[in-house]
Amino acid sequence: MSSQRNETVRVPVVQLAAAASLPFVLWHAGAATAAGALVVGVVAVCGVVLATRKARSAEARASLRILEVERVATTRGQRADEAVRMVVATLDALPDAILEIDAERQVVRANAAARGLLAATEGASLLSIVRDPDILAGIDDVLAGREAADIPFTPPGPVERHLVVHVLRLDLGAAARSRAMLLYRDVTALRNADRLRADFVANVSHELRTPLASLSGFIETLRGPARDDEPARLRFLEIMEGEARRMTRLVSDLLSLSRIEASEHAVPTDPVDVLPIVARVVDALAPVARARRISIAVDIAAGLPAIPGDADQLQQVLQNLVDNAIKYGRADSEIRIGARLVAGEGGIPPRVAVAVADAGDGIPREHLHRLTERFYRVDPGRSRRMGGTGLGLAIVKHIVNRHRGTLSIESVPGEGSVFTVRFPALAAADPARAPHADQRVQSSSTA
Repeated sequence: MSSQRNETVRVPVVQLAAAASLPFVLWHAGAATAAGALVVGVVAVCGVVLATRKARSAEARASLRILEVERVATTRGQRADEAVRMVVATLDALPDAILEIDAERQVVRANAAARGLLAATEGASLLSIVRDPDILAGIDDVLAGREAADIPFTPPGPVERHLVVHVLRLDLGAAARSRAMLLYRDVTALRNADRLRADFVANVSHELRTPLASLSGFIETLRGPARDDEPARLRFLEIMEGEARRMTRLVSDLLSLSRIEASEHAVPTDPVDVLPIVARVVDALAPVARARRISIAVDIAAGLPAIPGDADQLQQVLQNLVDNAIKYGRADSEIRIGARLVAGEGGIPPRVAVAVADAGDGIPREHLHRLTERFYRVDPGRSRRMGGTGLGLAIVKHIVNRHRGTLSIESVPGEGSVFTVRFPALAAADPARAPHADQRVQSSSTA
């Protein structure tokens, strides 16, 4: 570049020297007078100067055009690099594993999910990553011209997972390496939901079929052999009434669960005091507890703040928990209901914790994580004899979820269980509204 610049400067200097020497040459050769030679020299010099200026102006314009082309090329390159980075970042943000492969079945690009699920790296052979013969056959079909293929895939591992591999053909032009895309979509949640729906229908059918079959049998008996047997008829009618009540409770719980699920996305905000709810539940269930010679002790911390929630649903939570404690608690035992404020940790705000503890037979550990499933029972026969529908804790779970709370279950076989629900707390309450922490209210007692 410097040599070109020196050459550009040298050419006008030589031309000016030639133009300046032209008058002397003309005058010395006698071709013109001194005045004429001088005029010719001035004209020649002016022409050289003008020509030089035009040349330099053209050169400057050419340089500007070159600079503009370089700037545009640089900008386009930067935009292309930015677009590539955006595509890579977008692919990495997707939860589905994505692989792009070329015609030789080598990995062109793998997003973060693919690197985690398949340990895929760019440039690796597909055969070192994918070993399922159905997926490989689908890839061959797509590379041979088929538009797309969907292959179900269950990866090996301790946790059951269900995936669907979508193989798509890519038409990105002759210059692009990528020829096909593999998208691994996790459908485990959908499969589980389908299975839960099927189990739910089967369970509801079973729960209704048993009492209906019983009613049908008793009706047939009453119309036949027991038509004139007064004691048998009364006994059968009493059993039929119990079965009808059982179906009524089941339908009522199903409708309640459906309503709760429909409103689970709407978080309630009305302030609700815990103490009145506990008092209403204890008063309602005291006769049932007394019939089983079970006492209920209440221990509410002083100054307990209110809970943002739905008072009726919160009462249903506590009623279901206390009702279970009465059903499965031992006779001549005590049920303890406690409530206290739990300090928040790690950015979690303070919560009001309400616990219901019984002195029953306890629950084996392997059953604890399934207790909130619909119709799940640790002892199905005992649950039905007690009048349970298998939906009580499922209702509790969904109400607690709607209130953005948590449910925890602790149990020791042979000693009893503790069910604790925790809800977000509102502003601190007046200590005068609640009993002191060491005050105990004996709602029902038997000798």
